[in-house]
Amino acid sequence: MFERLSSCHNFHDFRRLAQARLPGPIFNYIDGGADDEVTYRKNTESFERVDLLPNVLRGVDSVNMSVTVMGCKLDMPFYCSPTALQRLFHHKGERAVAAASAKFGTMFGVSSLGTVSLEELRRAHDTPQVYQFYFHKDRGLNRAMMQRAKEAGVDIMMLTVDSITGGNRERDLRTGFSIPFRLTLGGMAQFALKPMWGLNYVTHEPFRLPQLEEHVDMGRGAVSIGNYFTEMLDPSMNWKDVEEMVTLWDGQFCLKGVMSVDDARRAADIGCTGIVLSNHGGRQLDGSRTAFDQLGEIVDAVGDRIDVLMDGGVQRGTHVLKALAMGAKAVGIGRAYLYPLAAAGQAGVERALTLMRTEIERDMKLMGVRSVDELSRDHLRWPGAD
Repeated sequence: MFERLSSCHNFHDFRRLAQARLPGPIFNYIDGGADDEVTYRKNTESFERVDLLPNVLRGVDSVNMSVTVMGCKLDMPFYCSPTALQRLFHHKGERAVAAASAKFGTMFGVSSLGTVSLEELRRAHDTPQVYQFYFHKDRGLNRAMMQRAKEAGVDIMMLTVDSITGGNRERDLRTGFSIPFRLTLGGMAQFALKPMWGLNYVTHEPFRLPQLEEHVDMGRGAVSIGNYFTEMLDPSMNWKDVEEMVTLWDGQFCLKGVMSVDDARRAADIGCTGIVLSNHGGRQLDGSRTAFDQLGEIVDAVGDRIDVLMDGGVQRGTHVLKALAMGAKAVGIGRAYLYPLAAAGQAGVERALTLMRTEIERDMKLMGVRSVDELSRDHLRWPGAD
């Protein structure tokens, strides 16, 4: 495994290893987007439409890439965004991601649909921890889950606001991917082709969703992941609801999935301390604008009032630098650590973070900047623009 891991030098190498290891339905759950996957593709393409303009002779023998986000100091300007179901991809799941993030001094997130408990991860690591939360029809459940996160010592509450219903992920429909598994014949055949994954799955601790298991009976198939989004989440959620949550949390509170200037201003008005520009990795509204393309407009509107982060399509250190130059405080990665997790567990995530950190350090030197705060839009050019 380690010999194969050493041959991974970029996002695409990790993706190939993950595809070789995972059964098709699980790989496609990570790899897929909504509808025709237009937004999924555009997320990375948006970075490619902008050129970097470096300076020279700036004395960059060393660089400082640390940032402060919503009161948390990060040694690197990117973090591991919260994602669901991680122990399906590797039996260590969030434990591996949290340990790797702690080793590199950066933030990691735990999802409501996470497979390791908030409490365990908080006890194990003192690095900044985010809890990614969905808004339920049951207001009592919302309050209980927030109180649990507060008692666990979570640093930042991150409410996802672009997923009041599930996206149309057609790859999952074709394979029958769901939790609990309800595979099509084709999906079952793809599991049969990867017996080592199945052996690994059954020989480790049972799969759990510890953030939800007190409230949702997943084990007997009462609620699938798809049904969770369509039946338990509340599409009537509004700004008043969120304002009440911000007041109840009384700490660092972030909205994930904000894309318009008006929504960004309202988030600042009700007391949020951060927003994440995101289209959920192209997994919700296909045709949505990319976070990077929208970043400048949002930063200009609220960047002096609230910390603006972004995610979506980030595969390279230069992508991170372009986002920082546009005014983002930090950048979230998702598939860029999930493929490495699937490929090799904690060792895979650590290699991916090493490569990204090395790229950023090298590219900062090539850009002629000694610290992240020296990056600005003067370092960017749009080909063809006046």
